This record gives sequence, C-alpha cells and structure tokens, in this order.
Amino acid sequence: MSQHPCPSSSASPVGCLPQHGLPTGATSTPGIRTGEPQVPEAERNDQVHAWTLVTSQALDTAWRIAKGSVMLAVSFLVAALCYFKRLHLYLGRRLKWWIGYLQRKFKRNLSVEAEVDLLSYCAREWKGETPRAKLMRKAYEELFWRRHIKCVRQVKRDNYDALRSVLFQIFSQGLSFPSWMKEKDIVKLPEKLLFSQGCNWIQQYSFGPEKYTGSNVFGKLRKCVELLKTQWTEFSGIKDYHKRGSMCNILFSNAILEYKLYEALKFIMLYQVTEVYEQMKTKKVIPSLFRLLFSRETSCDPLSFMMNHLNSVGDTCGLEQIDMFILGYSLEVKIKVFRLFKFNSRDFEVCYPEEPLREWPEISLLTENDRHYHIPVF
Repeated sequence: MSQHPCPSSSASPVGCLPQHGLPTGATSTPGIRTGEPQVPEAERNDQVHAWTLVTSQALDTAWRIAKGSVMLAVSFLVAALCYFKRLHLYLGRRLKWWIGYLQRKFKRNLSVEAEVDLLSYCAREWKGETPRAKLMRKAYEELFWRRHIKCVRQVKRDNYDALRSVLFQIFSQGLSFPSWMKEKDIVKLPEKLLFSQGCNWIQQYSFGPEKYTGSNVFGKLRKCVELLKTQWTEFSGIKDYHKRGSMCNILFSNAILEYKLYEALKFIMLYQVTEVYEQMKTKKVIPSLFRLLFSRETSCDPLSFMMNHLNSVGDTCGLEQIDMFILGYSLEVKIKVFRLFKFNSRDFEVCYPEEPLREWPEISLLTENDRHYHIPVF
C-alpha cells in the first residue's frame, strides 16, 4: 500500500493535519466562531430599531412628565407671585390709610402754620403769566427786598382769619392788656351792658355759625371773655419768646378754645362801639372812625351794627375795613396791613386805625384780597 507523502515543511510548519470537520469546499470565516447560530443582519437591525424606539418613547414620556411638572410649578409660582403682589398692594393701602388716620388723629391741626420762605410761597401760589399773577409776584418781591419781610405764616382760611391773625401776634409777642382793660374787669362787661346801660338787645348776639341763643347769651359771653382774659394774662407774663411760640401752637390747634376767643374779641368790639355811641349822645368828641361807622344806615347804632355786621363775622363773612379800625382801637394796637392787590398805589400799605391815640404796639398782616389774611415775618 502506498502512503501519501506529507507536504514539505516549508508549506506547513505545523505539519499535516487531518482534513475532516470541514465540508469540502468550505472555508473558515475570520471573526465568526464555528458552530454558533448566525443572526441575520435584517433581524439585528430590527432589534436595534426597536430598542431605539422604546428608548425614544421612554425619554419622550419622561420629558412630557417633567415638562408638565415644570409648567405646573411655574404656573403655581406665577399665581403665588400675583397673589402676594395683590396682598402687598392691599396691605400697603391699608397701612397708608392707618398712617393718615393716626396723623389726623394725633397731629396738631395748627390754624397758624409754621414760617415758610416768602418768595417760595409766592412762586407756588402765583404761577402763570396772567396780569394778576404778575402783579402779585411784584408785590411779594417788594415785601422781600424793600420791606425786609423774609417769611410768611399762612393762616387758616375761614371767616375768623382776621381775628386769628391779630390775636396770634398779640399772644406770640407777649403784648400787655390795653389800658382800658386794666381799669375794668372785662368779665363783667356783658352784665354791665344789660343792667347798667339797658342793652337787652344783646340777647340777639350770635356766636358765629351758632344763631340766636336767647337768655343763655350772657353766660356764654362771660365764659368767652373770661377765657380771653386768662389766656392774655398768661401769655403777657411769659418772657421767653420760644415758650410763647410753643404755647401758641398748642392754643391755636384747639378749635373750640379758638372760637371762644374770637367771639370774645367780637364782644369787645361791640362793647367799645356801645361806649362810644353813649359818648356821642352826650355830645362828646369821638374818634372819626366811629363817626364814619354811625353814618352808615346799616350801623347807625350798636344794635344795627351787631345785627347787620358783627353777627355775621365767623359765619358768612369776615371783618370789613371799618371793622379792622374798630378792632385796632379796641385792642389798642396799630394793625399795619400790606394789601398786595393794591400794589403800586397809595393803598398798598394801610394802618388801622390811621391815627392811633398813643404809641400803641404794631402788628402786621398781609392780604391778597381784603378777605383772607396771613402773617408776615420780618
């Protein structure tokens, strides 16, 4: 039996190997193990696509859930912010209201305000280029530069403001009683008019907005005059200017006490008119201002003066010029008034009375219309 020779060692370094285990004509593929089941390429692609789809769906679902949660959270946050904003605005309004209420409740309602710069006040009150505004600005400049008035104190605008302006300065300057008041007890003057001079018509005296008071008028007048005497005595006895100013701020923030004082001043004026009228009947010489007063049909005697003029003061009107004369005469003060609307005329500066009988103390007022008065500060 012949034997097949082995290939030479140069052809196969391993030597001859048996050829069974591989079908004839089959070759070995590198990287694929022989004997493992083969997965088709299309099937592998389907599996990859399926896993990709599942992953994509899972991520999409997770994103939708996360997006919904975020949107819900943002919506909640916006709603919360809107709520707290409205709450903040509401609480702010309530706090502002309470602050204003407490300020109105406890803040002194001064009827004579603190000093303000004269030219600043003018610039605020008289803007524009109307003839009246220009006139007022020139008048205020005259007061500032030539009359040396640097500030002004605004006085509450009502039908008592002339009386308020005069009395405030009398108290703040610590002026003493008029000479005739030192000789008489002014508290007894209401009864004196009734019983000594027979002026029973005084029962028709009106206290400003309060109308006819009948037989009770004497008691009310006595209380008013007594308050005036007490306050005047107290202020005239204070030597310290700043203390008088502080007390004025207290007094002129009490409307009830204020009005009693003004009614007392009105009665003092009435008393003086009655006294001069009695002198006139006895042919005595009287001041010219009273002759002017009694020459008017509406004030030919004390009763008509009270009914037609004095009873309206504090109610529907303030003091007229003739009343300012009587006020200055009764309180023995020289009332100098700067009438700004009369600028560049001889009536720009007037005095009440024009010819004081003695060297009476002087107080100053300014007015823009002869109806409302303020206090100039030199």
